[in-house]
Amino acid sequence: MGNTVTGHTGLLALLGSPVSHSGSPAMYNYSYEKLGLDYIYVALDVKEDEMEQAINAMRLFNMKGGNVTMPGKNIAVKYMDELSPAAELIGAVNTIVNDNGRLIGHNTDGTGFVANLKDHGIDIKGKKLAVAGGGGAATAIQCQCALDGAREITIFNKKDAFFERTLQTAKKIESNVPGIKVNVYDIDDVEKMTAEIQDSDIFVNATIVGMKPMDDQSVVKDLAAFRPGLVVCDAVYNPIETKMLKEAKEAGCTCVGGKGMLMWQGVAAFKLHTGCDMPVEEVREKFFSE
Repeated sequence: MGNTVTGHTGLLALLGSPVSHSGSPAMYNYSYEKLGLDYIYVALDVKEDEMEQAINAMRLFNMKGGNVTMPGKNIAVKYMDELSPAAELIGAVNTIVNDNGRLIGHNTDGTGFVANLKDHGIDIKGKKLAVAGGGGAATAIQCQCALDGAREITIFNKKDAFFERTLQTAKKIESNVPGIKVNVYDIDDVEKMTAEIQDSDIFVNATIVGMKPMDDQSVVKDLAAFRPGLVVCDAVYNPIETKMLKEAKEAGCTCVGGKGMLMWQGVAAFKLHTGCDMPVEEVREKFFSE
């Protein structure tokens, strides 16, 4: 516990590349110490072609589990013994639990997004969302919001090599979640995107636009999309307030930044790994205060 590592200390790790910038080890190790748990969490730089070996090492070293970040979330799915409903629908794993050699893959990215909204007094149920992006975080948000009761989701993505994957995601959501409607459009169709945001309850940027060094950019090109009463969320957390959020706030929107999503997905992963509740308020104050 604390800084003492023994022969009984449970090992967990973040797998991905790059990971040297990650705040996860500090957050998790602080929480273990606060709760008196004999665990230690490290970050391991694992490239795409090394992911299978790293996951097999979880069994070999009897690790408690860990987390997966880019570029390994989709790859990790192939090496799990079991997937949670969310991980299966999303097609990506960001949290692994080692249950006596049986690796169970979860995805807490979407859970973190929904929990962050709840933390701001916003319920996803019955709402229409517009989401920019078709990558890992975007897919997790789309799938989890569908599972948690959103009535309609409109996805905007670039018409590139990955556009077909976005169309498949939409079909998969509609097949697995009764009653939901999912639309997919070209993100470069500014007129359509503006109209869909205007018709939505919640708009989410789940692309990297707005993240440093693109912090002078916004995925929303027409500010007429914004209005009072619209909830505008950004998965980007560096900077804390993106250009898009600044412009949305000026238009009277309710704004939710990405830092809370990062915290809440960690809260969910912590519970899966330890069975304990993370000391959220202490963690928020120490690592996520703005």
